[in-house]
Formats: sequence, structure tokens, C-alpha cells
Amino acid sequence: MTPPTRNIRLGDGAEFDLIRRFLAAGPPVARADVAVGPGDDAAVVRGQGIVASVDVSVEDVHFRRDWLAPEEIGYRAAAAALSDLAAMAARPIGILVALALAEGDAEIGPALMAGARAAADAVDAAVLGGDLTRSPGPIVVDVVVLGEAREPVLRTGARPGDELWVTGELGAAAAAVAAWRRGTAPPAGARAAFARPQPRVRAARWLAGRGIPHAMLDLSDGLAGDLRHLAAASAVQAVLEPGLVPVAAAALAVAGDADAALRLALGGGEDYELVFAAAPGVVAPLAAAFQAELGLRLTRIGEAREGEGVVARAADGALRPLDIQGFRHFQDRET
Repeated sequence: MTPPTRNIRLGDGAEFDLIRRFLAAGPPVARADVAVGPGDDAAVVRGQGIVASVDVSVEDVHFRRDWLAPEEIGYRAAAAALSDLAAMAARPIGILVALALAEGDAEIGPALMAGARAAADAVDAAVLGGDLTRSPGPIVVDVVVLGEAREPVLRTGARPGDELWVTGELGAAAAAVAAWRRGTAPPAGARAAFARPQPRVRAARWLAGRGIPHAMLDLSDGLAGDLRHLAAASAVQAVLEPGLVPVAAAALAVAGDADAALRLALGGGEDYELVFAAAPGVVAPLAAAFQAELGLRLTRIGEAREGEGVVARAADGALRPLDIQGFRHFQDRET
């Protein structure tokens, strides 16, 4: 076996000088699931049920440099990609980071990579390598994530009668964007939610280790939009109880009233919490232990039933179509 910590000599040139700076944080940590790490033509990983995903972040689409520092941009890009592993209850193995930088931006490359490395470290993932190229336009950060899940949790397993639950609180990241757009500084909690989202890897594996989720996904497009994805994939109707949605205090602080804050929580996106379906009566007895161990709330927000789409249960018990769509790529503006 080729040891993962072996030193690979790189050639001459500005590109390789910059890569050497990326690798200067230290040699790859020896681990059984990484046979070849950064520096070669490709990484080599081992696992049973390899899970792979990719997430791209584009300047002035997903982030703005007057909102975030370079390290935060790298962290956020990697965290968003790692959240896809959490959605499937996968154990992270590592990340590959591709950067496209304008010639004058080369000096921020190490900070971008430091942020990506910090996000990987937070979920016990290795930096496996990546790519570096010159861009004539905006910064692009493309992150590939690799994980292992022998029994991945998919979007397709929700059943009529299941309860719908979410982790954490919603709307804070959208509140930060709303504040920036109107020219004000967001509250600290909102800014942190946007700049340093936490992939819910531990939470997902805690739930999956107890056989709880029938279906699950991460909340990147907003609860309203992602519930539609879950409902469509599982061929059920999601019945949402808006009064139960755990709205973040930062969303209320920015929005100014409960209805506007709820709309941020439902349609804003980029919370990177988890929404999942589980058999009735299974989650509630475990919610206190979950919160004690992980410091994270579990909240029931509705149920699945026969049908399609997403409906909201009004205060009078009537079911009405949900009028919030969530984020839609190629239709909505992100930043």
C-alpha cells in the first residue's frame, strides 16, 4: 500500500508554488480510508458504499467578498458540499477543492483553502487534493466530497403516516442576506449561520444509527422547497404545520415580525439543517437525548400522507397549498 503521508515532489512554476503553499498546513493524516492523498494525479480512497457529491460556489452568485472574508468563503463552500454527505448519513472521508482565481487573486488562495480545510477538519474529513486554474472573471470554488455509507438514507423512503422533523433552527442565514441587501450589518448569529454553516454529519449519523429516518435531505433551498423534493421523491404529500417551524431568533430580529421571519425560514434557504421522515411516535422519546448529546433541537413540523406536493395546515385545521416555493436555481437570485 502506498502510504498517504508520502511526500510528492511538485514541478516548477507559479501554479505549483501556490499548491505548495496549500499543502504547507501539514502532511495528510494517516488514515485507513485514504491510500493516496494530495499531490498525485488523483486521490485513492477505500470504503464500502462510497458516496460522492459536488457543490460549486461562484462569486456574486453564492457569496460576495464585501460580505465574507476569504477564509469564510472557503469554509462555506466546503461546508455546503459536506452537508450533502450528512443528508445521506454518510461518514465523511475527504474533499477535493478546485479553485478558479483571477491573476490578481492568487494571494487569497491559501486563505480559501484554509477555510475549506477547517470545514473538513470539523467533520473528520481529509483534504484529498483538487485543482487550480486561472479565471478571467469571478472566483469559483468547486468542492467534491467523498464519504462512506453502507446503508445511505435517501429521499425516497417517506411513507404515508410518517412524521416530518427538522434539526436546529431555520432562517438565520437568509436573515443575514436580507440584512446585507438592505445595507445593514446582520446580527452576529445570522452572519455566523451564513458564513460558517455546520454540516449536520453527527446528527445524521446519530439518527441513522438508530434506524430512525425513512427519508432525509439537507435544507439548502429552504424548507418549503426541500419538502417538495422529499415529497416528490417519496410520492407522498407533505403536510406542514407552519406554527411548529423552529424560526431562529436572528430571523425574527432582522424580519421584524413573526410572519416575515417565518417566510425567511420557509423560503430563504442555506440553513443546512436536516429534514427527515420517521415513523410516528419514534422520535419524540429520543429528542431530549439527542439535544443533550448534540446540543441541537429536534422539532416535528408536520406529517406525510397520500397525495403529492406540500400543503400547510391552517389554524382552523384546513389544508391549503403552501404559497412559498423555496429557492429555484436559474429563477431566483442567491446573493
